[in-house]
Amino acid sequence: MTDPTAVLVLEDGRTFTGLAFGAQGSTVGEIVFNTGMTGYQETLTDPSYHRQIVVMTAPHIGNTGVNEEDPESTRIWVAGYVVRDPAIRPSSWRSTRTLADGLADEGVVGISDIDTRALTRHLRERGVMRGGIFSGPALLDSSGRRRAEQDLLDEVTSAPAMSGADLAGEVTIAEPYTVEPVRGPASGAEPVATVVALDLGIKSMTPQRLAERGVRTHVLPATATTEQVLALEPDGVFFSNGPGDPAAAVHEIELLRDVLDRRIPFFGICYGNQLLGRALGFGTYKLTYGHRGVNQPVLDRRTRKVEITAHNHGFAVDAPIEGESTAPHEDGRYGRVVVSHVALNDQVVEGLECLDRPAFSVQYHPEAAAGPHDAGYLFDRFVELMAASTTTEENP
Repeated sequence: MTDPTAVLVLEDGRTFTGLAFGAQGSTVGEIVFNTGMTGYQETLTDPSYHRQIVVMTAPHIGNTGVNEEDPESTRIWVAGYVVRDPAIRPSSWRSTRTLADGLADEGVVGISDIDTRALTRHLRERGVMRGGIFSGPALLDSSGRRRAEQDLLDEVTSAPAMSGADLAGEVTIAEPYTVEPVRGPASGAEPVATVVALDLGIKSMTPQRLAERGVRTHVLPATATTEQVLALEPDGVFFSNGPGDPAAAVHEIELLRDVLDRRIPFFGICYGNQLLGRALGFGTYKLTYGHRGVNQPVLDRRTRKVEITAHNHGFAVDAPIEGESTAPHEDGRYGRVVVSHVALNDQVVEGLECLDRPAFSVQYHPEAAAGPHDAGYLFDRFVELMAASTTTEENP
């Protein structure tokens, strides 16, 4: 019988010993924690978690199993998975298999039965870092003995860091596809607008939310050119969530500047928010431990309403919080900008709005997969922005 032991090794040398969960073997990546109490299947299949080991702070995970309806992409993207108390059996009529089987089927190495509270506190104090999970044969050396902790640590520290990583090309689609409107009594209705969405790690619910508002969405790979975008005659352009360091996304930032130059309405979320910030000339920086979960409070400064929102980001935009500022790129070429949304826990920039260009973005996930629906109005705001832009063109 295979030894069920699994070991989690952090970059700073701290270790946790538990039980193998999902596939056995080894995996390394940046280790982060997610504070959501639900939506674990959407988390697992979110491409933004590419090359990250996810720690769930909620203690009991897996009670609804895995189904074929909730995934946000075609596969599980997390590099590894850490839980405290996995469910013995699923208790949902929608479940088709257990979470453990779902992880094992896709080769995702996990660990359970460790103190995730202590681990989360450690990451909050020290910051996110590289980590590795080792179980089964990966815990043994060539002679069959348990590998030394230093050997495991060396494997962890040899893994690439997230800073400087350009990862959108590793998660984007190979071929474009189109999502048609579904508003009204039947699908296939005439679209109210046409949007080109750049897939930087897009979740399937995002074009669905646009379709519910009567929008036709053409989803293009992250490598799409300006010419390919313009060929579809979009009323608006959308940049999705995704993994990696926004400072490394040179191609995407140049494409976004082409969009801004042509005054095509733009909406970005998460990674797309960071790329708008950089296109405008602001910097970005790595957060100590990031925002990940479905319970993050954000203030919409336009309405003064507080939203509970879904987050998954480790980088943020460095822009002036108070008042209007001039976008630094090329001596203010893009005009005035305001920070439209702010995180109430730590005052991190959670949204940008251009006052002289038809463009805005938020740092969180308004598609609510998984998560609350407080921010759904942002898709309506995008539709309104496109409609206003069309009216302006017709009546200059």
